[in-house]
Amino acid sequence: MRTSLWFLPCRRSVLSFGSALRGLNVLRHGAPHPGRPRKWVGGLASARPRSRSGRCYPRGGRAERSCPAADPEQGPGQGSRMLNVPSQSFPAPSSQQRVASGGRSKVPLKQGRSLMDWIRLTKSGKDLTGLKGRLIEVTEEELKKHNTKDDCWICIRGFVYNVTPYMEYHPGGEDELMRAAGSDGTDLFDQVHRWVNYESMLKECLVGRMAVKPALPKDYHEEKKVLNGMLPKSQVADTLAKEGCSSPSYDWFQTDSSVTIVIYTKQKDINLDSVIVDHQDDSFRAEILIKDYSYIIHVELSHEIEEDFSVRVVENVGKIEIVLKKKENASWKRLGHPLENHNSLIPRKDTGLYYRKCRLISKEGVTHDTKLFCLMLPPSTHLQVPVGQHVYLKLTITGTEIVKPYTPVSDSLLSEFKEPVLLNNKYIYFLIKIYPAGLFTPELDQLQIGDFVSVSNPEGSFKISQFQELEDLFLLAAGTGFTPMVKILNYALTNIPSLRKVKLMFFNKTEDDIIWRSQLEKLAFKDKRFDVEFVLSAPTSEWNGKWGHISPALLSEFLKRSSDKSKVLICICGPTPFTEQGIRLLRDRNFSKEEIHSFTA
Repeated sequence: MRTSLWFLPCRRSVLSFGSALRGLNVLRHGAPHPGRPRKWVGGLASARPRSRSGRCYPRGGRAERSCPAADPEQGPGQGSRMLNVPSQSFPAPSSQQRVASGGRSKVPLKQGRSLMDWIRLTKSGKDLTGLKGRLIEVTEEELKKHNTKDDCWICIRGFVYNVTPYMEYHPGGEDELMRAAGSDGTDLFDQVHRWVNYESMLKECLVGRMAVKPALPKDYHEEKKVLNGMLPKSQVADTLAKEGCSSPSYDWFQTDSSVTIVIYTKQKDINLDSVIVDHQDDSFRAEILIKDYSYIIHVELSHEIEEDFSVRVVENVGKIEIVLKKKENASWKRLGHPLENHNSLIPRKDTGLYYRKCRLISKEGVTHDTKLFCLMLPPSTHLQVPVGQHVYLKLTITGTEIVKPYTPVSDSLLSEFKEPVLLNNKYIYFLIKIYPAGLFTPELDQLQIGDFVSVSNPEGSFKISQFQELEDLFLLAAGTGFTPMVKILNYALTNIPSLRKVKLMFFNKTEDDIIWRSQLEKLAFKDKRFDVEFVLSAPTSEWNGKWGHISPALLSEFLKRSSDKSKVLICICGPTPFTEQGIRLLRDRNFSKEEIHSFTA
């Protein structure tokens, strides 16, 4: 996957890039363990490290210090975990999920060019368009004229913005913005962060709308183009046919007390995770995820219904039934009035993100700087976040919408994974690190119980099918890159009969930073297939475990198959340098692309 720092790149907060650039760790190769002299041989400490329970690992278990792990939203001197903006194929996580190899580095910004500085500038009343508040209609010819760093206009979804004043504030650098100078940058924008609310970010830079082209003559027979992010239906049908899919359809029927919407997907791999339903006011919206497409039913209902409804999936035929309860026993003449994208099959990358407001139910401390947040979905929403996928949280801060990706977790590592149909799926849990110098997480932490946070539909490329006939599962996590591993651990240990071994190597700065350490140790004691190893980059003199950064020596000991030809999956998630280095080391050890899944953002 190719990711790019093009528009508003930031790992955790789309907009909190200013603070994310503060502080870079200095590489300290082979720095001695604090408080304890070491004898180094070939970069390996001679002392024998101990595991979670104190048992000794083989000699050579400690790793030499290599690339620094860095965190986002941190103050000076603490390091910086910089992560690119996710694309549709990112299953990132999350903000917990990190960029894979191929991501671009950020460009150092001048002092006074942080996110907050940009927001202050947009609120200052200064004319950022050069048009003194006028909105104009922009032709293609006019747009092309504004293609320099000193005069740069960009079109996104039919709206033209003067991004010249934003150049110095863009963490991806001027060159990235210049890739779309004087042209339509929608596709480029969508490749890396289609979920960003650019309307809010650039509303003071709005020049106007693109002029509508004259109608083509009737005898114009050139090939149709993709317009407004939607494929012509014939092209959609052709694409699905090549993938062995049929176009979905729907019908509805009623009784005195209910209305049932029946969707025929003709897909055998549809389950409850594939169905997202929202009822807000009179609007009813159902989105069915079919491979890389979304089938959408979106109507303004003709009569009122109760908040709660039921969803049933007949998996072997791909039939979905959504049963709505009538408020009155009246006969409906029609389901409702069609709204945007109703009865449409759209590429998922073009659907945009749909949000609903979720109530904060609880938040509790997990480590000195990480908390477990519990959000409750509205009673009129059906949403299940699949294993290994993430959602976006949205807050409005000083009048600007800030969005960050996060990977939901289970409420505990010690509870067995249960199929969604057996659970009350109204709660979503997040492990979130609070950065005092950041923009998003302090605001999130200030929310009171009962306040609301907007939560998007899930995204991600991780598929449960990757677990089929799996024998060895290796997990490499750094910091809050641990979050995608939580549901993976719960699911794998409960639902994969062929599984022989699950190993987690968990990298952190200090012992105090280890999330759910006690639960991980108890899980290892409870299930003999599971083992966890903690690696610290800045341990105290009392630490008897492994320390350093990800390295060939650490992986050599860690990545031992249960048999020579066992089926293996390696999942990796962490800050950019960690993920990139990890993937390189895994490929050096001849693991194939199919055996490696990196959670990226």
